[in-house]
Amino acid sequence: MKQLVKLFTIAILVVLLVLIRLFEQQLFYDPLIDFYRYGGHLAMEVPQIFFPKLILNIGLRYWLNTLISLAILFVAFRDTNIIKFAAILFAILFGISLAAFSVLYLTLNEQNVMGLFYVRRFLIHPIFILILLPAFYYYRLQKSKNP
Repeated sequence: MKQLVKLFTIAILVVLLVLIRLFEQQLFYDPLIDFYRYGGHLAMEVPQIFFPKLILNIGLRYWLNTLISLAILFVAFRDTNIIKFAAILFAILFGISLAAFSVLYLTLNEQNVMGLFYVRRFLIHPIFILILLPAFYYYRLQKSKNP
């Protein structure tokens, strides 16, 4: 029964991540969504962007996804050391990615338009949980084999 509750809780948290994605245009300011979706990047028709508002919304979305991802890790492993380590990784990754995004945006040209796309995608989607969940699971397996 305990495992069923754990899986149900993780499923609810994953649904929250999906809802953030489904309602991204209503919840967050991001004119780059349409820029990439409708091929504006092919013609370099960069939309008018209020950069501080974009950075604020990307950061908000990143940290919202991060909180849910950390909750998934907590439910899965119940280990505060794993959560602390993951939080530090998320923070470092955010700093590096946001700096890269800012540089790519401020120097936007034909050569780095797709780089901007991928860095932005990394910031707004919870990709890191897909790496950390199996990594920590493997770590736990190895730890239990070698006490």
